[in-house]
Amino acid sequence: MTITRAATVSKYGTEIEDLIRSIRKWMTDRSEAPSADEILARCEDEFFGSELSYRTSSRENEIILGSMHVRLINRYGILEELLSDPHINEIMVNGPERIYVERERRLVRVDDAFTSYAELEEIIRMFASDVHREINEANPIVDARLPSGYRVNGVLRTVALNGPILTIRKFRETEIDMAELVGCASLSSDCAVDLAVLVRSGYNIFISGGTSSGKTTFLNALTAFIGRSERVITIEDSAELVISHIDNKVQMECRAANSIGKGEVNMTQLIRTSLRMRPDRIIVGEVRGREVIDMIQAMNTGHDGSMSTGHGNSIRGMLNRLETMYLSDSQVSVGSVRNQIANAIDIFVHLKRDAKGRRHVEEVAEIAGFDGADYILNYLYKVDREGSLMPTGNGLLDRERLTRFGYGEMMQGSTGSGEGRAS
Repeated sequence: MTITRAATVSKYGTEIEDLIRSIRKWMTDRSEAPSADEILARCEDEFFGSELSYRTSSRENEIILGSMHVRLINRYGILEELLSDPHINEIMVNGPERIYVERERRLVRVDDAFTSYAELEEIIRMFASDVHREINEANPIVDARLPSGYRVNGVLRTVALNGPILTIRKFRETEIDMAELVGCASLSSDCAVDLAVLVRSGYNIFISGGTSSGKTTFLNALTAFIGRSERVITIEDSAELVISHIDNKVQMECRAANSIGKGEVNMTQLIRTSLRMRPDRIIVGEVRGREVIDMIQAMNTGHDGSMSTGHGNSIRGMLNRLETMYLSDSQVSVGSVRNQIANAIDIFVHLKRDAKGRRHVEEVAEIAGFDGADYILNYLYKVDREGSLMPTGNGLLDRERLTRFGYGEMMQGSTGSGEGRAS
């Protein structure tokens, strides 16, 4: 029978915690901090002097000593190695005994475990305290961005039946640009050129996609084509965008309420206040609720070139979701909402994450208007049966901004006239 780290830590978790507690007291009582080697020597003394060492095999001894040592020398214990691994994009902890990571687009279970629910909850509290947030029975959820840029979501057992649950999304230190996305076949070079022209020309763009389809990464790549002289306001739930080439920018982030329910700053408030900051463009992170009303209003009031993202399964599915979010906090008719959305958003880009973990553009469409019953969509690019992103042959219908910015000869479509088909 194979002896695994996860099974060993789970089996002897309580006793491992007792040994660690004793060593931490020794570390605290010292006049100076011990070195990693001194801590390891102390681990060996404590373990082999305990009753536990008489009940374990040599392989289990090795695992237990390593588990004790890593918890004592690292602030985040067993997560430290995963956090420092550049090949890991996401860490998912489903209770003490189930740890998963996304490594190079594949979900892999990690052979390790937390010693108890308490240890995992303590790690979640440490992440929360790093950003001056509270998580407790009264506030059992924390969603925060660490100083490192990682996004952390923690949920305690009071609401997670197999919890505590911890999810950490890591972001690269260097930005992914459009050339790199083309290189990894996320989209074609022709589509990349056309999207760059649309951004430069000030078309309002909305990026949709499912969970972990790369919406924020793609949005960040698109922002590279915004002119350096423009004033840009970014609004996010947890700040992730990096627009390094623009000096005249304002970055705003939502804030959760404190322990007594005060001090919340939501996306709706930030969008409204951004309108008073004289923005050229407003970039809104993922919209999930009533803030969609203010985002649509902002795009309809002269802030050309604004961008946002949302969770949807297709372009039409995303349009339906936007309607639902809008109507949940508004008394206007469906027709009026559809007309406002059609007037606000010019271009939709839909992303998909396939079974192999590859993130790619599935379709690109222009919203050509609203006919009183439904949206008129002019598809510019679609994935074919072989999985390649191909131009549809349709030209862009609304060409006024292309002409104004000197791109009038581009995106003509196969007809060469700009009179592409709409559906």
